Formats: sequence, C-alpha cells, structure tokens
Amino acid sequence: MIDYILYAIFILLFINYVIFLITVLSGLSKLKTFSNKKILDEFISIIIPFRNEAENILNNLKSIKKLNYPVDKFEVIYVNDSSSDNSFDLLTNNITAENIKVISVPETFSPNAHKKRAVRYGIENANGEIIVTTDADCVFNNDWLGALLSNLDEDTGFVSGPVEFYDEGNLFSKLQKLEFAGLIFTGAGLIGAGKPTICNAANTAYRKKVFEQVNGFADQMDLSSGDDELLMQKIAKDTDYKVKFSLNKNSIVKTKANNSLNSFYQQRKRWASKGLFYRSKILIAALILIYLFYLGLIIQPILIFSVSIDYIFIFVISLSLKFFLEYLIMKRGKILLFDTLSLKPFLIAEMLQIPYIIIAGIAGAFGNYKWKGRKVKR
Repeated sequence: MIDYILYAIFILLFINYVIFLITVLSGLSKLKTFSNKKILDEFISIIIPFRNEAENILNNLKSIKKLNYPVDKFEVIYVNDSSSDNSFDLLTNNITAENIKVISVPETFSPNAHKKRAVRYGIENANGEIIVTTDADCVFNNDWLGALLSNLDEDTGFVSGPVEFYDEGNLFSKLQKLEFAGLIFTGAGLIGAGKPTICNAANTAYRKKVFEQVNGFADQMDLSSGDDELLMQKIAKDTDYKVKFSLNKNSIVKTKANNSLNSFYQQRKRWASKGLFYRSKILIAALILIYLFYLGLIIQPILIFSVSIDYIFIFVISLSLKFFLEYLIMKRGKILLFDTLSLKPFLIAEMLQIPYIIIAGIAGAFGNYKWKGRKVKR
C-alpha cells in the first residue's frame, strides 16, 4: 500500500512539473517584441544601489555615461549602502555629468532591509515619474534605456528586463550562464503566461505612482531580499496595470558570474530565501510542489535499489521529460534573447541542478547567508 501511495505522489508531482514547464514554454511564445527606442514624456530616475563595488563601479559608470537617451530626460542616483571600500570615492571623483549623483543611506534607515533599503532611499530622493533599477556590477549597451522603456505604455506598470552572465571561458562560468539564462527564460515565460513570478532587480522599470499605490516595500522591509519579484507580484495582483517582459535584445544587461562555488551558493540561498514570503499561498504551494518533484528525483533511485525496481519507470519518465521540455525552453529563449548562449553543457547543468535546487531551497528557507560582506539572519 505504501508503494502505491508513493508512486501516486511521484506521478502527481511529475504531472504538476510538466504543466509548469509547458506553461513557461507557452508563455515565451506569447511575448511581444518592441524594437523601437522610446523617449517617454515622463522623467526617468535610474536607481543604482551599491555596496563594496570598487572593482566594478567605474565600468558601470562608463555605461551610464554612454547612454543614448536625452540627458534632460533622466537622472542617475547611485545609492551607497554602507560601503567599506573606496566605491564612494571612485564614483564621486569620476562623475562629471550634472544628471548623475551619489547619495548615502543613513545607518538608521531600515537597517535590516539591506539592498531594499538602498533602493527605497533612492526612490525617496528621486525626481522621476518612472523608476529604473539596475546593479553597480552591470554594464549595458548605449540603447539599453530606450529599449527597456519601449515596453512601457500607459497600461503598463512594471517591466522586467533580461539579464545575462558573461561567459568567461571556463566550465563553471558556462554552467552559471546557462543556469541563470534558464531563470530569466522561466521568469519571461511566466510573465507571458500572465503569471508574473520571478524577475531580476538588475533590470526593471516601473511607475513611481504604482510603487506608491502598492505601498512599495512597506510590508517587506524586514526581509533583506525581494526588491524585485515581490514588488512585481504586488503590482500584478493589486493593480490593473500590466506586467511585461522586454524581449528587445538591446535591453539586455550583462554582469559577471560568481567567481567561486561559495559565492554562487550564497547568492542562490539569498534568492531562495524570499520564496516562502510570497503573498500568494497558491504560489508558495506551487513552489513547494516543484521542490518536492526535485526531491523525488533523489529519492526514486534510492527506492529503486532498496525497495523495488518498479520505481525506475517513473524516474526515467520524469527525468526524460524534464530534460526534453527544459531543453525546448532553453532553445526557444536562446532564439528570442541570448544569441551567444551555448547549450553544450546542458546535460551537465541538468544533472547538477537537481542537488543544487534541493540544497539551496532548504538553506534559503532556514539558513543564514552572506551578502556583500554582511551576515544576514533568517
């Protein structure tokens, strides 16, 4: 009887995950491309929080200075979040444009919110009607701003933009680039399917009045992460505004992959830490079911060797369809966005993804993590 119950559970988890992947694939096909650069009537504020980014901040500033957008139509606000290196001095000594400034978050300003407090402080000091966020370790092409904003019409409240890792030539970098692309494609597909769930704060745009309408981060300031997708989910749920994903290749933001396994682990723990704080209980339940599917892919081989070979059927079918549908998603996403994305390490990435999802999920939900030299407690 227990065997039948376990088998039924594995089948249901498998069906749920297949439906999820088909939803993502279908959503990708529904996305629309807006290729024209757009100069909005509204004033734009680009918010760039930073903490200890001396290694990257001048490259980011160089990208900002080259933006092909009227300088009287936007401002750039770098927000120093208690940097202990010389990031602040590097910036202030190299800024020459009047529409670029640096401010520092007061130590007493929502100290537990970390990056989110820097974004919020930037917004409170912004003059723009449209808020654009990116990260200090990112670079972009000259047409990035116009390309991202081309998605923002009167009915749109939030735009999620694509973010891509550099391929630095080694296998670790290639695997991260592929895995991260999968997250971007998943977020894009879910937006296309009308179920906005994940995005990346390194490339977003939203209306300030909509941010204020949903009370911004007011109910999330005790959570160190979530300045991106938690806000997007609120806008999708609590307003009549649309959420869009930018398919324009000129709107791609690029950043470096993690340089060590530990930094990768800490980053994924931080990202996983916000899943249980989603407002939608249905969404949390859906994430738990996906997590249990991955857990089943570890448990099933154990059952094959210790209990019954009958479990091999559901294991092989689950693994095969997972690989097949995820490959289709990656192939479709590559065509839509990332021309240089290599799918050669796909099988390696797929096999490593299973234990990594399980470990990161548990660690993110219950463990502490490090971010930018800070120890963040759950």
